[in-house]
Amino acid sequence: MDEVKVVVAHSERATLRVGDVFLKVDADQARIDVEVEAMSLAPVPTPQVLWRKPPVLAIAALPGTTLGRLGGPSTEAPAAWAAAGAAIRKLHDAPLPPRPGQAGRSIVALAEELDDECEWLVANGLLPAGLVNRNRQVAEAALRPWTPAFTHGDLQIAHVFVDGDEVTGIIDWSEAGQGDPLYDLATFTLGHEEHLDDVIAGYGTDIDVDLDVIHAWWSLRSLLVVRWLIEHRFDPFAPGCEVDVLRSRM
Repeated sequence: MDEVKVVVAHSERATLRVGDVFLKVDADQARIDVEVEAMSLAPVPTPQVLWRKPPVLAIAALPGTTLGRLGGPSTEAPAAWAAAGAAIRKLHDAPLPPRPGQAGRSIVALAEELDDECEWLVANGLLPAGLVNRNRQVAEAALRPWTPAFTHGDLQIAHVFVDGDEVTGIIDWSEAGQGDPLYDLATFTLGHEEHLDDVIAGYGTDIDVDLDVIHAWWSLRSLLVVRWLIEHRFDPFAPGCEVDVLRSRM
């Protein structure tokens, strides 16, 4: 029998790997519905769905390796990052999926959530007020009108697989839907600012990619997830992770 490896696990969902099969267990079947639908619509490589028996979704492993992870180094060449940028652009240019995704939350809702999280972080002594206030100011640039695109919604570098300069697949589509395309670019380059130019080169320079908005999403996303990460036993204070991203904006 193949070894069972826990890829990620917390109170909401878990992912296990058994040989060349990933088993995703999710208490919220709506997330799995979104994931299966998004993978069927996305014009980029995605894992093959092997079977589904709620609350479990079985998908095939992808060839290649991930570009890295938040808080860790990336050993991939600039061409791999550019290839990822090109794949992201292909996704963003695709016909819109039927519903909003994580990247499509309203400006009003985001601003309210951001204010609540900033207040909580300071009141509970998690982060200094100066650090929170500075990043709250930076985050303001993300709260503007945007043209919706087909977005992944959780495009961490650990979710993109490459082989050389070819993208072999993108995983974890449960947050996909209509949204702000710069949210995807910011999520993908979070903690790896040194590769932003490579990603944009692959994404295409025929449209204006507002760097201030990408910087704003780095701050906004990091501020919003610190509490969630702590409550789910992850460490946003680890080197290179969310709190370091916030410190880099000072």
